[in-house]
Amino acid sequence: MSRISGAESQIMEALWNEEPLTAEEIIAKVGPANAWGEATVKTLINRLLKKKALISARSGGRALYRTLVSREEYVTGESQGLLDRLFGGQIAPLVAHYAQHRALSAEEVARLKSLIADLEADDE
Repeated sequence: MSRISGAESQIMEALWNEEPLTAEEIIAKVGPANAWGEATVKTLINRLLKKKALISARSGGRALYRTLVSREEYVTGESQGLLDRLFGGQIAPLVAHYAQHRALSAEEVARLKSLIADLEADDE
């Protein structure tokens, strides 16, 4: 599957939250928040159909759209792409970058420590 753009991900989010949806329902959910008209949303839907991220089926004379990619698959692909492009596929430099450029809250530090402890426990 081709990469899903930021705009296309808005369509996907609407469908991940509730599917199937008609084009009109998708327009109502994402159009106003993004200042997109009907033509823009339909263009994005068509791009996602071509990328095989969506499928449509006729029901009652209307097209209903469903996702072919789960949100988890999308997030995993995007996350790995970010790691590969910016940090050579390594997680530690990503965390170090954020720690140096953005203050981590005590809660975030605790969550990271807990995650590391869980990973170490799994290795034993």
